[in-house]
Formats: sequence, C-alpha cells, structure tokens
Amino acid sequence: MAKLFVGLDWSETHHDVFIEDDDGRRVDSGRVPEGVEGVARFHAMVADRVDNPAQVIVATETDRGLFVGSLIAAGYTVMAVNPMSTSRYRERHSTSGAKSDPGDAKVLADLARTDYHNHRPVAGDTDLVNSIKVLTRAHQSLIWTRQRQTNQLRSTLREFYPGALNAFSDLTHGDALEVLRVAPTPELGRRLSISKIGSALRRGGRQRRLDDRAAEIQQALRADQLAAPDLITESMGSVVTALVGVISELNTQITGLEADLADRFDQHPDTKIIRSLPGLGMTLGARVLAEFGDDPNRYADAKSRKNYAGTSPITRASGKHRVVLARYARNKHLADACYLWAFASITVSPGARAFYDNRRERGDTHNRALRALGNRLVGILHGCLRHHTPYDEHTAWAHRHDLAA
Repeated sequence: MAKLFVGLDWSETHHDVFIEDDDGRRVDSGRVPEGVEGVARFHAMVADRVDNPAQVIVATETDRGLFVGSLIAAGYTVMAVNPMSTSRYRERHSTSGAKSDPGDAKVLADLARTDYHNHRPVAGDTDLVNSIKVLTRAHQSLIWTRQRQTNQLRSTLREFYPGALNAFSDLTHGDALEVLRVAPTPELGRRLSISKIGSALRRGGRQRRLDDRAAEIQQALRADQLAAPDLITESMGSVVTALVGVISELNTQITGLEADLADRFDQHPDTKIIRSLPGLGMTLGARVLAEFGDDPNRYADAKSRKNYAGTSPITRASGKHRVVLARYARNKHLADACYLWAFASITVSPGARAFYDNRRERGDTHNRALRALGNRLVGILHGCLRHHTPYDEHTAWAHRHDLAA
C-alpha cells in the first residue's frame, strides 16, 4: 500500500507543507494558513492520493495545537520530532547552514520517509487526560511564577526589613502575607499590637496558637535592626505591598486550579492505581498521569517509559572511556515530577528508603540516588498499570531484599 510522507513546518499563523512519495519524489508542496481553511487545504492536498488517512505519515515539531489535533482526529499518523533531531538531520544533507521554512518542511518529509521507525507517533491519549495535562501544567507554571515573586519579595525585605524575614520563614503563607499587607515597612511593623497581628493571622487562615504566634511575630518585628533612609523605606514598602498582592492572588488561583484538578483526576480510571504508589498524592499523581498519558500502547515496555521520563541514565562510551550520565534532553515537567515523587516516597515506603540508602552507601550523591529511585518507581508504575494492579510494598521490593540476603 503506497504511502505519503508529509513534512509540516508549524508556525503561529501559517504552516509550510511538503509531500513526497515512497521514492522521495515531490508530490505537492505549499503554505497553508492556520485554522479551518488551512486544514481544508491540507486535506485537499492528500485526499485524492490515498484511500485511507492512515497511509499519510506527517512529521512535525510539535504535538500540540488545534491544527495538529485536527490532523490526528482525521486519522493521519502524526509523529512529533524533536527540533534538535530535525537540525541534525538537516546537517546530514547540507553543510552550508542554509535554512528556510519550506526547506524545513522538506527535511521533515524526508525524515518521515527514511526514519519513521525511529520516532514515536503522537500518543492517542483520551480527552480526559489531556484536560488533566492542561490543568497540571498551568498549576505548575503558576507555582513557578509564585516562587519567582516570592524570591523578589525576599530580596526586597532583606534590603530594608530583615525583621520580617526573621518573623516568617514561608513568605507565601497567609500569616506572612496578611501581616505584611498591614505593615509593609519596619516602622509600621513595630507599631503592630498583639490584637492587630492576631486579626491579620485570622484573615490569613490561622486558627490555632493565635496569641502565641502573634507574640512571636511582634517580638521579631520589634527587634533592633539597621534602618534604610526614609524615602527608600517608603518606596520599598510600596514594592512589598505590590508583591504581597500578586502572591496572594496567585495563591487564590493556585487553590482554584487544585480544586478543578482534583475533580478531573478523580474521574480517571487509573487514579486508584496511581494514588496507591508511595509518594503520589493528588497533585503529584495527576502530574505523573498527565505527562505519561493514558494511551495503553504508547510504551512497549518499562524501559521505554523510563526513557520517556528521562530517569534512565545514558552511557557515553568510546574506546577505553566510558561514563554514565543523567539525561538532559527530556520532558522537564515529567522529570521534575519524578524527582519530587522519589523524594516523597522515601518517607513512606521502607523499600524506597532502603533503595535510596543503598545507593548512598555505594557513593551516589543525594540527587543521583533520587534519580535512580525515580527510575525504579517508574518501572513499578509501568507494571501496575500494565497489570491493572495497585501497588504492593512486598511485591515491589521483596526481590531486592532476597538478593541482599
């Protein structure tokens, strides 16, 4: 059955398309706009040349977007190629350094024809898991944004208001935000009474140890500290007020996303299995599910899942030189989730803790031991999902205890 190989160089407003046959001969090419018109023109370019949409192999550098989604929905086989792979493939055939969008479409079409077996088609994940991915990535992005704003607030306070840093270790907490809202400068902080601090703590959500905590905060804010000039202090106070407002709003939006995320995550059939693994709560479990996807045919074995997660190491060997390194080209959202998962698991799973301790005894650093543990946990997750079985501590780690014995 003859196939068509399509290179799609994607951009925001238009897409360059190059179509070739099994022998690499040009069938058609051109530029199509984004949107309904572009999809219709793409269909027109291939519809009369194939009997089945599955005969069309499309290579592009993104797996997201309405245009790419419409091609997948139409039945075309779409594979997302890492831009680095496209660049290296281009250099195989040209060393001049020339580059253009139509040229990149031709390179992608050639890559689809000759190297299709080395690339993974875009997974057929369900709409539910894709919606979870949207929420988890937005949630994570807001957390990173909040951290940047918090770092700026900490840096500002360090310059003129060190007493606030002594009073609050977590500047994203309601205690810190509400007190700084009413006392953004050292002078206002020194004037706060126990009752005013207590009122601020109540607005921040505190319900226990109100008087004790208020007294601790008052003592820290009234402690002697170096003072900046009045004009600078006033300006710094305005910056603190602005940053407190931004962080407070981010807290509100993050909480709202967490509620939506929990609702969607609870609807997925794999939730009970994922939540059964040590270290995976609602948010982290949802991130792991979203980034791995739920296409049952996406990962041939546990090794391919580990490779996608970026937890399995890579080996560089040449002659007598051999070194094992962490992967640097990977899904960073998933790699971050697996690292946090491994860190959380060592406090709740004796098997995970023993694995981590063994790696440390063998000379691994903390980060390297956690990467190795994350790699092991990804393999356990693959087995649980493959067999539709919840996590069992004895099954997961008994063989390692037997080997140690």
